Amino acid sequence: MGITSAIVMFAVVWFMTLFVVLPLRLVTQDEAGEVVPGTHKGAPADVQIGRKAKITTYWAIPIWAVICAVIFSGTITVRDDLDWFGRMSPAAESAN
Repeated sequence: MGITSAIVMFAVVWFMTLFVVLPLRLVTQDEAGEVVPGTHKGAPADVQIGRKAKITTYWAIPIWAVICAVIFSGTITVRDDLDWFGRMSPAAESAN
C-alpha cells in the first residue's frame, strides 16, 4: 500500500466513523424547546462539531491502524480471498 492509498483509506475510515458519531448524544431543537423559525424540529440544538471531530479522530486512528495491519500482514488478499468468480489472472511467477 502506498502513501496515497493510506491517506485515502484514512479519509474513508474517518468519514464513516464521523457518520456513526454524529447522532450520539444529539439534542434536537424540539427537545431543547427552542425551535428556530425556518428550521426543522429535528435539527440539532447544539452540534458540537469540534468535539465530535475529536472523538471521530480518536476512534478512526486505531480502526485505520488495524485495517493497515491486516493489509500489510497479507492475512486478507484480493487475489486469494476476494476473487470469488476467478476473474483475476494467477499470481505472476518469478522468472529465475
